[in-house]
Amino acid sequence: MTPRPDAVVVGAGIVGAACAAALARAGLRVLVLDAGFAGGGATAAAMGHLVVMDDSPAQLALTAWSLRLWSELAGELPAACEDDACGTLWLAQDEAELALARRKAELYRARGVAAELLDARSLAEAEPRLRPGLAGALRVPGDRVVYPPRVARWLIERACARGAELWEGFGVTRLGAGHVEGHGERIDAPVVVNAAGAAAARLTPGLPIAPRKGHLVITDRAPGFCRHQLVELGYLQSAHSFGGASVAFNLQPRATGQVLVGSSRELVGFDGAINGGLLRRMLARAVAFCPALAGLTALRVWTGFRPATPDKLPLVGAWPEAPGVWIAAGHEGLGITTSLATGELLADLVTGRAPAIDPAPFAPGPGRRAAGAFGQLVEDLDPPAAEAC
Repeated sequence: MTPRPDAVVVGAGIVGAACAAALARAGLRVLVLDAGFAGGGATAAAMGHLVVMDDSPAQLALTAWSLRLWSELAGELPAACEDDACGTLWLAQDEAELALARRKAELYRARGVAAELLDARSLAEAEPRLRPGLAGALRVPGDRVVYPPRVARWLIERACARGAELWEGFGVTRLGAGHVEGHGERIDAPVVVNAAGAAAARLTPGLPIAPRKGHLVITDRAPGFCRHQLVELGYLQSAHSFGGASVAFNLQPRATGQVLVGSSRELVGFDGAINGGLLRRMLARAVAFCPALAGLTALRVWTGFRPATPDKLPLVGAWPEAPGVWIAAGHEGLGITTSLATGELLADLVTGRAPAIDPAPFAPGPGRRAAGAFGQLVEDLDPPAAEAC
């Protein structure tokens, strides 16, 4: 008979995998459950950009901490994880955006994050395929790119090397204080972690998490097409608004020599169909910044669901309405970036250790409930599936 686990992690995406690895390293006997397979879901659909973000002090603290952890881990990642320390260029279209880039550079440096400002000439030298006329860019050299599905599986493998178990194809239909249920089976554990991404609110009603669909396109091989992750500064407005559908320029070099093109955002529940009109807008935006893209062939288009919260911060911590239930979800587009820090933060809280950053902004307490239009959006989601995660 399998011994009773100390902790059950529901969801084997990169956040759940990082939580499992951190809990196993802390000495807990961990069981990881997923209706599909490790590294699937939003993790399989993601770009893999590891990026410092500063929409709030809490977000900056979490992303900067996680980037340090990624940097420390880089030497251990197998080649299949495609770790690339390419850095990010935040592109400024005009002097107003360049002033924003300058303020971001000052903030980053004050927090110990390397950053430098490029003028128009230096930007053209760094990325000659960008259109002329851009005012400059903020370069963050410590940002990276990885292949998320493989990293998630590697993290699970590390957890299993410390005694954890992975049950793939096990859909959890219910979780609560000290137990999870699925496939006609009940599994008891003193710690239950809901790391189910966009499906987390199905398993823990009241979580302010809703799916936010995005499109991505990958091209044929064009080695050296771009050298950095390229993101327009206007991306921040797109990413942080819960209005209508939006697009922003986001271009990523892949280890295969291919180019990954994004991005879009729309709130349409769990409708995964490709939105042709929005996709055309996204690609037109990309070509406007990088005209040479028009000469590449698109090989595949897909969609995925980011688990969005109204305050743009993930929920990491104890769920007050069910003792023993912990939440690690709601990361939206920063789940890959913040997975390692999320795992460490969760393990610290579960074991009573002092975390490296203030956990209060991420606590899934009453103050983080969905309200207003966002709350209605969560309530209007599809009814719980037979196998939610």
